[in-house]
Amino acid sequence: MVNAQKSVKEPVGDPFSERLRLIRFRMEKEHFRFSDEVRLIPRRLVVILILFFVIAQLVGQVVRALNGPPWPEMSATMNILAVAGAVTGFSIFIAMIILLVAYVNRDAKRREMNSTLWTMLVLVLMPAYFVTGFIIYFLLRDPLPLNCPQCNSTVSARFNYCPECKFNLRPTCPQCAREVRLSDRFCSYCAFELAGHSSTEQTPSPAEAGSISRGI
Repeated sequence: MVNAQKSVKEPVGDPFSERLRLIRFRMEKEHFRFSDEVRLIPRRLVVILILFFVIAQLVGQVVRALNGPPWPEMSATMNILAVAGAVTGFSIFIAMIILLVAYVNRDAKRREMNSTLWTMLVLVLMPAYFVTGFIIYFLLRDPLPLNCPQCNSTVSARFNYCPECKFNLRPTCPQCAREVRLSDRFCSYCAFELAGHSSTEQTPSPAEAGSISRGI
């Protein structure tokens, strides 16, 4: 009865502790490869950026030819190379920003976040604070959805229970009611032995806990 009540009293709904839990969960579970993350960016966007880069190079050389060499003390060949280098540097800078915005949009979608809201956030903050919007996103983004250990259904990391089989995705220690991992043999807070106890046992709802406390 006491353990059931402790489980119910756990401050699962506190926004700050929930955010810390999600950040910790993401850092422990997610291991990325750069090649996999690059695939999130639409290939069509990459092709468009390459096309604009070629156009920018042509425009730069046409402007140089019409207005004369920007650096008269340099040879014609060096002026051509200098203009090409300046256009390339500026193009890479703009392309990196566009690709990052596209990544945020796609990454937010796969994490079941509001992709439109986060894309607008990084765009609105960019003129005044540059990369601040990206930093906020990477710090606060939700973990990727996970597979339920029992039925293998895809479940949001925010869920406490699997909506398909009611598997407890946030098991707690029967003694101290602190959250533990499915693979733990002992509670890391009170050293209670979890072996032999179902750490994934369904946590009673508040109504069920009230019935238990009344002896029903």
